[in-house]
Amino acid sequence: MVFGRLLTAMVTPFDENGKIDSGRTKKLVDYLIAHGTEGLVVAGTTGESPTLSHEEKLTLFSEVMEASAGRVPVIAGTGSNNTQATIELTKEAEKLGVDGVMLVAPYYNKPNQEGLYRHFKAIAESVHVPVMIYNIPSRSVVNVTADTIVKLAEIENIVCVKEASGNLDQIAEIIERTPDEFALYSGDDGMTLPVLSIGGHGVISVASHVVGDDMAKMIYAFLNGNMKEAAELHRYLLPIMRQLFSAPSPVPTKTLLNKLGVSVGEVRLPMVPLTSAEKSELERVFLKYQKN
Repeated sequence: MVFGRLLTAMVTPFDENGKIDSGRTKKLVDYLIAHGTEGLVVAGTTGESPTLSHEEKLTLFSEVMEASAGRVPVIAGTGSNNTQATIELTKEAEKLGVDGVMLVAPYYNKPNQEGLYRHFKAIAESVHVPVMIYNIPSRSVVNVTADTIVKLAEIENIVCVKEASGNLDQIAEIIERTPDEFALYSGDDGMTLPVLSIGGHGVISVASHVVGDDMAKMIYAFLNGNMKEAAELHRYLLPIMRQLFSAPSPVPTKTLLNKLGVSVGEVRLPMVPLTSAEKSELERVFLKYQKN
């Protein structure tokens, strides 16, 4: 089972008091679906998962499912570096009826490959819901190797991987050695087209919050054989993609959404708002994107 080509790693909308805002959540879901999003990944890194409580995550899963009303799949970010706690949250998310779960590589405790394999296996085997592995060495410190992903792909309900290692050789090896029905998603916006070109399925995007229509256009231009158009869109999108990561994510994305009238509130500490200089540069790059 795969979840579409363009999935958005959704920001978590907060109100003025820093609480999850259900009204803003519904409006954001509608906005994203109207602009190319084919699936929603909730309470991932972009959703500020480290600062969401167990109860807040469950609330957010429910609210996003209600807002999406079956229009697109909802994938719940239930992973952590605590295997038992992840099993408990994943079971609760499954009971809510989510379409899938995303399990990030355990961070901080630095397990070896056998530890990673057993962690993911234990969680996947505790539920029936489809599982996405999330490999992001820049945040978790550990890399889930191609060998480990290939081994995990043998587990029935582990159906895909979000690959944010930035290593095209590793990505190509995973695609080559896993079954055709096992999907690989780019975890980096700027790698979307290169990953598609070597057999990747799609992207789990941050940039799609603000350039979703063009992201979708690029993906489907490639899939329809319009390589020149896809390449032009890739080059056109790169500056704004880079700018969205010029400060800790999701700060620039939330800033731009608020500027565009899609209210999502501020970030929670330890994230902080952009400086005036950072905000000006973000707005300059986005204005140039709009004018081109």
